[in-house]
Amino acid sequence: MSVGIKELMAEAEAQVRSVTPAEAADLLADEGTVFVDIRDVRELQRDGLVQGARHAPRGMLEFWIDPESPYHKPYFAEDKTFVFYCASGWRSLLATQVAQRMGLKCASLRGGFTAWRESALPVETRD
Repeated sequence: MSVGIKELMAEAEAQVRSVTPAEAADLLADEGTVFVDIRDVRELQRDGLVQGARHAPRGMLEFWIDPESPYHKPYFAEDKTFVFYCASGWRSLLATQVAQRMGLKCASLRGGFTAWRESALPVETRD
């Protein structure tokens, strides 16, 4: 193997902005910021999500971001900053790197949803 997950993560960490749960919480009321949960829908149903977050499954993210894609979601074309998160922050770190390469202003939530919940920040449930 020429490159492993440790190298991929280190590269992404060097290229993208990461925010702590406390820094991210300050962005909740900012209309120019959109939180994006990239976890599997079963994780959302089981654990909830950041209050007001959008859901974009990791496997569809690039297709939803690209305006040329038949799967494009218009909210990704808005002039906003996107804060991506997953359970631990690993998937979202790589997703943030890709989204940034695709032209979005974005950040990754350090520690992911686990760190968010451990910080006792607002969570909503999803059926």
